[in-house]
Amino acid sequence: MTQNYYQLSSNKVLSALNTTEQGLKSEEIQNRLTKYGHNVLTEQKQTTLLQKFISQFKDLMIIILMIAAVIAFFAGDASDAVIIFLVVVLNAAFGVFQEAKAENAINALREMTTPSSRVRRNGQIQTIKSSDIVPGDIVLLEAGDIIPADLRFIKANSLKVEEAALTGESVPVDKNNVTLEAEKLPLGDRYNLGYMNTNVTYGTAEGVVTATGMYTEVGHIANMLNSVDKSITPLQKSIINLSKILSVLVLVIAALVFVIGIVADRASILEMLLTSISLAVAAIPEGLPAIVTITLALGTQAMAKRNALIRKLPAVETLGTTEIIASDKTGTLTQNKMTVEKLYHDNQLQDAHTVDFKLSNRLAQIMILANDSQESDRGLVGDPTETALIQYYLDHKQPVNDVTTDFPRVTSLPFDSDRKLMSVVVSNKEQQLIMTKGAVDELLKRVTKIEENGKIRPLTSKDSDQILDTNRQLAQQALRVLAFAYAPTQNIDATANYTSEDLENNLIFVGMIGMIDPERPEAKAAVAEARRAGIRPIMITGDHKDTATAIAQRLQIIDEGDNGVITGSELDHLSTEQLDATVEQYSVYARVAPEHKVRIVKAWQKKGKIVAMTGDGVNDAPALKTADIGVGMGITGTEVSKNASDIVLADDNFATIIVAVKEGRKVFANIQKAIQYLLSANLGEVLTLFFMTMLGWDIFAPAQILWINLVTDTFPAIALGIEKAEANMMENEPRGNKSSFFGDGVMSSIFYQGLLEGGLTLGVYQLALTFPFHHSYELIHADALTMAFATLGLIQLFHAFNSKSIHGSIFRKDLFNNKMFNWSILISGVLLFATIFVPAFNDTFKVTPLAPQQWLVVFIGGFLMLVIVEIIKFFQRMLIKN
Repeated sequence: MTQNYYQLSSNKVLSALNTTEQGLKSEEIQNRLTKYGHNVLTEQKQTTLLQKFISQFKDLMIIILMIAAVIAFFAGDASDAVIIFLVVVLNAAFGVFQEAKAENAINALREMTTPSSRVRRNGQIQTIKSSDIVPGDIVLLEAGDIIPADLRFIKANSLKVEEAALTGESVPVDKNNVTLEAEKLPLGDRYNLGYMNTNVTYGTAEGVVTATGMYTEVGHIANMLNSVDKSITPLQKSIINLSKILSVLVLVIAALVFVIGIVADRASILEMLLTSISLAVAAIPEGLPAIVTITLALGTQAMAKRNALIRKLPAVETLGTTEIIASDKTGTLTQNKMTVEKLYHDNQLQDAHTVDFKLSNRLAQIMILANDSQESDRGLVGDPTETALIQYYLDHKQPVNDVTTDFPRVTSLPFDSDRKLMSVVVSNKEQQLIMTKGAVDELLKRVTKIEENGKIRPLTSKDSDQILDTNRQLAQQALRVLAFAYAPTQNIDATANYTSEDLENNLIFVGMIGMIDPERPEAKAAVAEARRAGIRPIMITGDHKDTATAIAQRLQIIDEGDNGVITGSELDHLSTEQLDATVEQYSVYARVAPEHKVRIVKAWQKKGKIVAMTGDGVNDAPALKTADIGVGMGITGTEVSKNASDIVLADDNFATIIVAVKEGRKVFANIQKAIQYLLSANLGEVLTLFFMTMLGWDIFAPAQILWINLVTDTFPAIALGIEKAEANMMENEPRGNKSSFFGDGVMSSIFYQGLLEGGLTLGVYQLALTFPFHHSYELIHADALTMAFATLGLIQLFHAFNSKSIHGSIFRKDLFNNKMFNWSILISGVLLFATIFVPAFNDTFKVTPLAPQQWLVVFIGGFLMLVIVEIIKFFQRMLIKN
């Protein structure tokens, strides 16, 4: 199946496959079915829902949380245990849902295959199931058919095939049965081959099947999809690292407190065990998975409003680390709509948008009449080149239907890939006219005159040279050029068969147009914003080198230091090591195959870069799955590419990716704020209890520890997850693959803030003992412990305001712009102080009512947390500036 059939003549291909134009014999069909199997794409072995569910519990943080839930339950805090279990189960269920959706990629490939096909077997045309097609079958095709297997065309009549999903070609490709001599041609340049699941848009053909099922080009892609190992995201890496650190710290500190308490005879073994267990629960941020999930979920909602639909939650955060955006061209950077851009008329080249042609102009009439486009409820339907000609006049508010009404068609000569022309004969009350459009060089062979400023004169060599020079000029800009001509005729019979020699001669040249699939208006600004954010945009397309270069230059994707544009054929001559060494030298890759895209993505990943890859076709699916972030197209994208993606763009717009990157950065920053807040608060609790034990003081009861941990941790931390993006976020360099939640000074902040919390709490405790408001020993220590309990809780509520920015000051006009945060602080404060103010709760939480003077000390102790942290952050900002 590895034979380059495009290099063999039709007869040699038939011979190599041991078949004829009459098709296979009946006895041979079953033998080949046995040898090659059915023409279907095989599925990768899939796991059951139960297996998927169980696998979600292998994460270390999940295991720690499950242990914490059990500990909390036996420590007497059933509500905490239930909350933890619910969070874990919900996370697992969501993971199962996402994994099941990811397996749809191969299924979508299988569903694309046409259910039946027309073949010739035993000399007879018959319709069979496409799954029963075998190599050597002769397949008959016409416009509207899906090609059921890879084949070599042996007959082709004005054949055009839409291959965008496989090759990235932006317009249907002209196909023929001519033998090609070149070796290692890209898929898009093998003009005598047809590929499974591509669409015939024009003409008819016969082809001999060369490969079926998993041996086809689409099957090759299915194999690549099956073999791709999806790497874990930076978020998942950070959570895993955090889990490891916490598991060690929790075990060490809990064990240390237990041992010291027993050695110092602070309490009974059972009491110290419960205290150590409570401490372990306090040290573990059991709300973290919920906070991460909620923050990511809210991020998905924000992105959905901006047309970025998230299929896998971690992708929200991973976007924020993106360093390379490898974008497809057609439909993402461009409009996926051929557009008339230049007009050459009366020996003048003009920008099309500046010309206001009236429909009495002959060039306008030919563009409209020599055209097979049709209007429908979905707009114009037909070849993209032809619909662009009509759309140009519709955009100029011209009554196109009036022209077709005034000049009804008599007959036509369809486009032919050999002569590269298309003609129609139209008539009105006064005359019959032949109107022709096509390739400039072919049309000039049939032209004898030229129309200039409404007058007709003989075509001179100077005219021809100027026309050809303009054609070259437009082609260098990657514009697709069409020339237009006409001639008066008469007595053309609609029922007669005419040839090109009968009609297409002695034509009058009237002009040319240059068209292109133009860049999206907002794409250039988006590329510039990506560069400001430290993200390098690169283009990977299956389209031609010249077209890719033109669009890349317009969008300023090509860097000054780039080596230019590299093609798939050139990549074939580079070893993996050579590509790894030179990948940074190129920003544009043209005429590439699916395996090239995967190689490019992997080469960037080996440089330690986080790569986001966009795509809409079947050929993009392996690279989408390989990339750190796969971005599929919602409008033009195939189901295969969507299912292989982490994100789907509802508007197919590159600018939307940049919006999503900004949201991803905000999500990371908010999770980072929540983690800093949670861990510094938990560290403050652990240090307070540890030093109380070391100093021989009374220590918090398990209920007090768990209550502070529950009411002051969870609500404010969740609210921090929906903070608005800080200013200038997109002017910072991306965090990249080695990013950590503990970077950017967060780790040092956690330690000093945890120490500060513990120190302030212990200070209030000591102050209460030194300046007692009660005289009995029991009340002195009970009040001191209550004041320390209230101070620790209040410190964390004030510290939540500190955590709204890692380094920025909280004293700004938008301090209270997060309503959920404001409510969370209020609710947490009410729940915390209710244990002291409501007498019924005093015994449960082992607290005593406090006097106003004691509350003043508690408030000052809590407020000092905010003041001291703000002073430290001020000096940090000064150091960063210097």
